[in-house]
Amino acid sequence: MKKILSLGVLLFLLMGQGLSAQESIIEKIQKEGVIRVGMSTFVPWAMKDKQDNLIGFEIDVAKKLAQDMGVKIEFVPTAWSGIIPALLTGKFDVIIGGMGITPERNLKVNFTIPYEYSGMSMVAHKEKAKGFSSLADFDKKEVAIAVRMGTTAEQATRKYIPNAELKLFENETQALQELNLGRVHAVVSSAPMPVFHALKYPEKLFIPLKENFTREPIGFALRKGDHDALNFFNNWILSMEAQGFLKERTEYWFESDQWEALVQ
Repeated sequence: MKKILSLGVLLFLLMGQGLSAQESIIEKIQKEGVIRVGMSTFVPWAMKDKQDNLIGFEIDVAKKLAQDMGVKIEFVPTAWSGIIPALLTGKFDVIIGGMGITPERNLKVNFTIPYEYSGMSMVAHKEKAKGFSSLADFDKKEVAIAVRMGTTAEQATRKYIPNAELKLFENETQALQELNLGRVHAVVSSAPMPVFHALKYPEKLFIPLKENFTREPIGFALRKGDHDALNFFNNWILSMEAQGFLKERTEYWFESDQWEALVQ
């Protein structure tokens, strides 16, 4: 009996040593002095300005995080369809890229508490979608909808507009180009991008729906098993909410047009 107990204690200690030896990504970041952030471009979450520098809501959030951690930041632009696999293989430390928290994604990665909320909106072509004002108007087999593949926009379109022809593109720029050329009826994307794009081309585009047709929480994504990192990021988000940083950045990027001159 004593031998069985001793063996159990030994196994427990060995397991404990193995767990304690596992380095948190927070320790790695502090040791290397740099945080590597996976992201992709979504207006106005992350985009290039006239000088080819990254700007946007996500960029401000990630830079503030690095500043508070006392480290440098390295952005790793990644195709959205492969961004979770890239995280899991260690190409960067965390995804800060306007990623909606979904059960499917949560099976593969851990999410922080939400630091922002988004929703699906739509920008449509005035001629091709003339008179359209509801999801039902677009939910027809003769209607073509363009979306960025691998996004919650694709999921939402499949769910709420299942009968429309879905055209998938690697990036949002390609989808919007199809719309501008009149090859699709509309583009579905996270707000507020559709509104900004419609304002940019008022002669040919419009917003057919008065409100977003979904609401989704946005979180940082990180590899599973790192409870220290999850704890740190969650508490950092709570701190930024309390200090008003997230509210101020949200108002600037999503509720004003002050930044538009930077990218035009």
